[in-house]
Amino acid sequence: MRKIISSSILLACASFTMPAVASECGKVTIADMSWSSATLIANVDRFILEHGFDCDAELVPGDTQATGASMIEKGQPDLAPEFWSNAMREALNKGVEEGRIRYAGTTLTDGGEEAFWVPAYMVEKDPTLATLAGVKANAKLFKHPEDPTKSGFMGCPAGWNCQISTKNLYEAMNLEEAGFELLDPGSGAGLSGSIAKAYERGEGWFGYYWAPTSVLGKYKMVKVDLGSGIDEEHFKNCTTQEDCLDPKVTMYPPSIVESVVTESFAKRAPEVMEYLAKREFKNEQMNVLLAWMEDQQADGEYTVEHFLTNYESTWTQWVDAPTASKIKTALAAL
Repeated sequence: MRKIISSSILLACASFTMPAVASECGKVTIADMSWSSATLIANVDRFILEHGFDCDAELVPGDTQATGASMIEKGQPDLAPEFWSNAMREALNKGVEEGRIRYAGTTLTDGGEEAFWVPAYMVEKDPTLATLAGVKANAKLFKHPEDPTKSGFMGCPAGWNCQISTKNLYEAMNLEEAGFELLDPGSGAGLSGSIAKAYERGEGWFGYYWAPTSVLGKYKMVKVDLGSGIDEEHFKNCTTQEDCLDPKVTMYPPSIVESVVTESFAKRAPEVMEYLAKREFKNEQMNVLLAWMEDQQADGEYTVEHFLTNYESTWTQWVDAPTASKIKTALAAL
């Protein structure tokens, strides 16, 4: 009986002296968005929170608008790892002001990138092709697929929001005068396929694309400097508007991509907040990871093992040594 009582006392004492990380973190719901980079980051967070911070982490389906509204109004899910905040900035800022949510850190250090690109092999031969002036001066290198007397500038598929901005910038850059015709790729697959086709043949290509994407991980492209800098006000009020009467040349402003958490989660899991503040990816790195996912036909859960194994120097900067050791132990057990 004494042994039983003594054991009970020891267990009771232990419950007060053991680290409280697990109980503080508790059950965590993580939004798993429907695109590849978002699902990869969600799975990385799930693994690290579960094995590094002893959270009971669970992925739940997510979508920008629906997830943002649910976090603000219902306090769920706890974490949205890849939130393109400009899509609902006003509502998010209001949620922060009301103490419902919190911005936890930058997810993509370069932001979401939209730009006009040319193949790297063209720039290696002629560095001026990394500039708008160089592209226009060498318009004949960018053959129109159907009319050899013209050059081709690949825009966005019909119906996409970026179709408006590419059309306005096409006019602002005076590309028609330089011999370019604005081309509609017909679909997202048509747009990415045109880059792949140009690369396979070593041909010229000039047009719109965005990052992070698997396409830019497979095919090295160079962002063309328009020589204008970024005019965010003009871009918002004119470049992106169908009724823009006097479009001016401007680079695309980067889209802010960050992690958003509920205020209740931020308060109960400060250690995780420190991790989220450090956890970030560069687009070039994400492009490569997405290309690997596509080539391997891998889902987010499978790609986590690849990432943690091959990018140790990256993720170990996000956590302290004891936490990193726990994650490595869990990784070794897979």
